[in-house]
Amino acid sequence: MTKAPMRFFIVVVCISLGFSCSPSYEELPPPNILWISHEDLSPIYGCYGDDYASTPNIDKLAESSIRFTRAYSNAPICAPARSTLISGQYAVSLGTQHLRSEIPVPSSMRILPEILRDAGYYTSNNVKTDYNFSHEGRWDESSSEAHWRNGPEGQPFFSVFNFMITHEGPTNALRASDTEQLAERRDPEKAKLPPYIPDSPRMRQIWAHMYDLLAVFDEGVGDLLNQLEEDNLLDNTIIFVFSDHGHGLPGHKRWLNNAGLQIPFILHVPEKYKELASNIQGQVSDRMVGFVDFAPTVIRLAGAEVPEMMEGINFLGPEAEENPYIFGYRDRADDCYEVSRSVFDGRYLYVRHFMPQLPYFQQAIIFNKGGSYEEFNRLANLGQLPQETQKMYTKKPVEQLFDLQEDPHETTNLIGEERHASLLQNLGERLDDWMVKHRDTGLLNEGDMMTRAVADNSSVYEMARAYSEADYRDILAGAKAVGKFKEASELQTYFDHHDSAVRFWALIAADAHGDEVSGIKANLLKLLDDESLAVGVKAAEICIRHSFHLDKAYKVLEKGLKDDYEPLVLQAAISTRLLEEKAMPLLPVIQGEIMPKYSGEIWERYRSWSYPMFIGMALDQTQINCGVAIDTRR
Repeated sequence: MTKAPMRFFIVVVCISLGFSCSPSYEELPPPNILWISHEDLSPIYGCYGDDYASTPNIDKLAESSIRFTRAYSNAPICAPARSTLISGQYAVSLGTQHLRSEIPVPSSMRILPEILRDAGYYTSNNVKTDYNFSHEGRWDESSSEAHWRNGPEGQPFFSVFNFMITHEGPTNALRASDTEQLAERRDPEKAKLPPYIPDSPRMRQIWAHMYDLLAVFDEGVGDLLNQLEEDNLLDNTIIFVFSDHGHGLPGHKRWLNNAGLQIPFILHVPEKYKELASNIQGQVSDRMVGFVDFAPTVIRLAGAEVPEMMEGINFLGPEAEENPYIFGYRDRADDCYEVSRSVFDGRYLYVRHFMPQLPYFQQAIIFNKGGSYEEFNRLANLGQLPQETQKMYTKKPVEQLFDLQEDPHETTNLIGEERHASLLQNLGERLDDWMVKHRDTGLLNEGDMMTRAVADNSSVYEMARAYSEADYRDILAGAKAVGKFKEASELQTYFDHHDSAVRFWALIAADAHGDEVSGIKANLLKLLDDESLAVGVKAAEICIRHSFHLDKAYKVLEKGLKDDYEPLVLQAAISTRLLEEKAMPLLPVIQGEIMPKYSGEIWERYRSWSYPMFIGMALDQTQINCGVAIDTRR
């Protein structure tokens, strides 16, 4: 339905109630909109009650702003979070949920800056995009020099400034130069660590340094606010201050839980524009908002119309809607392929792991780098990890249910408690319906997903929506068999299914069960020749791990590694890494043909930041698993 501009709506309300808006709201210029975002931090500003933080500029802004206590990224890692944020669409709907990929999107898709530009705004982005699709031509300016000051005088602006100083890289590097401008630093001895962070001197240093980096960001906020004041724009500018997801530490970033998804969010609305947030009373709001809602809300703040493709809601003003649930997703991050989904009702968080056989801490380069990961692994080798941390190294539960009111650190899984059976069923059904409604492309193996879109000469979004609801529920049923079936015979219908996505999930279900693999040798042999190379590769991985059909299985994996299509090669590289030392027969082709193809200048090893990097990371770890000495520390 077409929506009237919000300013017109408010004027009509004023007239109908018999009083005038003073000044007349329709006479106000469109508000400027400034996003000040930063990376990898949970809600630890001082205004959130954290007395360990030093955030005087943010705290002062919060005194005349709205502080949201239940704001969430929809993904616990940057690229899918940013895709959701800027598009107003769930990343799983677009196919942009995997970390750093190159996804074909609908030609008709218009993202937030494009819509605002058409509404008369000057749009600038400084500087990070990382949307998993091209940003070319979508901003008036997107560069390290981008600034509202570069736009025409008097034209309203939408400007984004993203601060990378709080990213997991600086957090874990412990570089003194990153915080040298601070007059005071946090005392590691006073750090308050959550129960899943081991209490060691090194982790206290990292935790304290993370807060110091927040203080550096706070100075950046103060600088931007000063610039607005210098330009006489502070009273005309709506300001968003927020993070892209949780801390850049284990148990947060990459973890599909509240610690990975909840973000700080301060919204400043100048007095003259208070009607734009008239639905929120006071300085603190417990309204649930997700990243998918930011774009539609900003569009309505600007008085423009929200495209029908957008899937979020407007959470501000007289047209505001309420979110009964927040949905989250975790998929491939770096070369660690996973599929997990979550739904939160404001108190209870339900998580469904579709690949529970994979621990969060995989034997992968990303989990063997320095900083906190190195410290976790050092303590693990010494047997000194606390119980809550040890869980990160083991298989995940198929399902998790947390009561965040009683258990804010998410330490007690309530699955299996009879008193929560009805709640569990309801949340599970809500999650199922959401996945089907939005044609969650995580139900398609990434290589298969990309291959299908290319074959259809369409976007991933359009390819997925060509499925009927019934057919997509068939795929979901296959995925939900993971961790739930009792006898191998129960999987036969899925192994024989006409859709390769269902056959893929049958393999995952059997692999997750482990003990039942011997009963599907005939299925594995057949699927080695599957028309979907992604299915064949997964079948080959399972065969090699269990010593079935070895000659043929190695040939299928080698075929996958030599394929010309990088998304498929990545799937083969991931499966090869998971073989650990059993990948030894593939070393000659890896070293002689595959690695040279994907080598380059990134980290002095890889050809690009996208698929070639992750293919290289997977195959570097494969070589390490097989005893080859490789320096991957960058």
